[in-house]
Amino acid sequence: MTTPAVVAALLVAAAMAVGTRSRAVLPVARSGSGDAGSEPAPALVRRHRMPLAVLAAVAGPTLLPPGWGIPVGLGLAVAVWWAGSRAEPPGVRRERALVTRELPGVVRLLAVALAAGAPVGLALEQVADALPGRTTELLRLSRGRLALGVPPEQVWAELARQPGLEPLGRALARAHRSGGGVADAALRLADDLAREARLAVEDRARTVGIRAAVPLGACLLPAFLLVGIVPVVVAAAQGLGW
Repeated sequence: MTTPAVVAALLVAAAMAVGTRSRAVLPVARSGSGDAGSEPAPALVRRHRMPLAVLAAVAGPTLLPPGWGIPVGLGLAVAVWWAGSRAEPPGVRRERALVTRELPGVVRLLAVALAAGAPVGLALEQVADALPGRTTELLRLSRGRLALGVPPEQVWAELARQPGLEPLGRALARAHRSGGGVADAALRLADDLAREARLAVEDRARTVGIRAAVPLGACLLPAFLLVGIVPVVVAAAQGLGW
């Protein structure tokens, strides 16, 4: 019983290790980066999550008694499928983090340009010229698709699939479908993104004290025991004649 239980626990840990907190997105192709003949491990896990989930489901009844094997196998299969669906290559995670940092300022400037009366395509081009970066590179691509006559709903759907740009793509798509003002939608999104960024900074600031307390406690606790507790115990033992 001990060995199968340990193996099952290791399978659960391996399934959860490949998952990330980010949602699965389509990776953005980068010319000249990486190995053209290789695929990142998270992408392989996401691609083959079905056979991995089947193997996890079979591992439960194989390693455990029938009463426990079936529910444990089903739980393992669900965990592997969930982790595989959320697996994301490191490059995509880095790009998402970069775009997330740049997005509030980009959307704010876009809202200002739209409120000034600029068409959506021209506003995207002006923002890309004013704020060069990865985020505005993607917006420039959307501007080019609009100029080529691609339907706006398709352009915004493609934008919403880019790492980190999901909120902007969804907001522009909703404004296009509802016929509402694009400037108002961009302004509301800019306010929401600024609030989320501020809350994220506050959360990180609150965790600094907790993270600093762990190494501090690890250094001070042994010193306190050796300097304060051990001499008292030794002196008490000598006084009792032990």
